Amino acid sequence: MPLSKASLERLVEASPDIVVATDFQGTVAYYNDGAQEVLGYARQEIIGQFVARLYPSIDEARRVMAAMRSADPDGSGRVVNFPTRFVAKDGHEIPVAISGVILNDEENKDQGTIGFAKDLTEIIRKDQLALLGEVAVGLSHEINNPLSVITNQLTLLERFVSTSANASDADRERNRIQAVKHEVKRIEEHLQRLCEMAEDQHYASTSYLGDARMIDLSETPRGAERPLDGRRVLVVDDDTAVRGSVVEFLNAEGCQVESAAEGAEALVRMESHQFDVVISDVVMPGMDGYDLFQRVRQLYPGTHVVLMTAFYYDKDHVIKRSRLEGLEGVIFKKPVDPDRLRQTLIRLVSSPPPAPSSH
Repeated sequence: MPLSKASLERLVEASPDIVVATDFQGTVAYYNDGAQEVLGYARQEIIGQFVARLYPSIDEARRVMAAMRSADPDGSGRVVNFPTRFVAKDGHEIPVAISGVILNDEENKDQGTIGFAKDLTEIIRKDQLALLGEVAVGLSHEINNPLSVITNQLTLLERFVSTSANASDADRERNRIQAVKHEVKRIEEHLQRLCEMAEDQHYASTSYLGDARMIDLSETPRGAERPLDGRRVLVVDDDTAVRGSVVEFLNAEGCQVESAAEGAEALVRMESHQFDVVISDVVMPGMDGYDLFQRVRQLYPGTHVVLMTAFYYDKDHVIKRSRLEGLEGVIFKKPVDPDRLRQTLIRLVSSPPPAPSSH
């Protein structure tokens, strides 16, 4: 049984696709339920308006109309799955594929148009996720293999430094090796994040250059915690390599990090910024770690202090004296152990501020 005109009208009205009809001047004369649902405009906001309001620009509206009027194998006056974009009421653009025709009267005069537009957002998203999955698998295979080689070579290099370098050079080179290991770990975390995004069928993107965008891999891997996010930390060390590696590690943990090469510079920075934790080397020219610890306790009693030392033997009793006076954390940096540093900081920022110094 053929459908009646009323049945066809109800079918079009209830269609989830966007259905819009215009008169020969481009004024919207029909706007269905699907259009209201997808675009967000109510009928009274669109009926009687120029159809270009639904497009990103008048030029895009003209491009669609020109395509509809151009000759094709089936003759002029129609388009099939023509790609364009609509603009929703909230301003975001929606990719669509339009199939439409020009409506003519008995004398073949242009009376208007009617178009059915399908929202392609979900289709495009699934295509992108499929591509992301392929990229994730390929990158994981191609990058993890050389990363394994790098890690193994670093282990051998670390062993060579321990047996062949003098004490001062060994400490410096170990910290450099640790910095490389940390960067290798960051690459592995990014690969893990990429695989998780493909598996979860969800990804985020961020602006890059101009209209270009790139996948945002900065989110925390699934199941991971970042208890140090947003914590302000000041790193003080006269050794550039050590200072840089600690700063890099803390940045990766989400901390807001600043650094200073010696105690006096650190105190200048603390005059203008409030820090949750100060991490300082013990042996430094000028003001050493003990003196800096004393000044911080006196001037900024709410700030936690951690001292780092390259020596397990505390020949000047700096660590012992500092602990007796309330020092909360010590890190022996041969090289800096990232896990120990992280756990020390988590413990400190989760505890009450230190008591004011009585000195």
